[in-house]
Amino acid sequence: MSLFVWLIIGGLAGWLASKVIKRKGSGVVTNIVVGVIGAFLGGWVVSLMGGNANVLTGFNVSSFLTAFFGAVLLLLLLKAIRK
Repeated sequence: MSLFVWLIIGGLAGWLASKVIKRKGSGVVTNIVVGVIGAFLGGWVVSLMGGNANVLTGFNVSSFLTAFFGAVLLLLLLKAIRK
């Protein structure tokens, strides 16, 4: 997958996850970082559950949902650690 696609998926997934978690003040770079890390985290969790979450296949619904799921999970973990 190209770097541009990673940035798009990461930005969208991070932005949407921050809206779901109701996190304020996230910038574009933060959303991209959260989304890309979330894609790896989500892929790892889905594969542990027996699924096939290949986030490296390009821009499709499966890779976006995996990145979004991982980004939400990452933000929830960060929120729990901060408290």
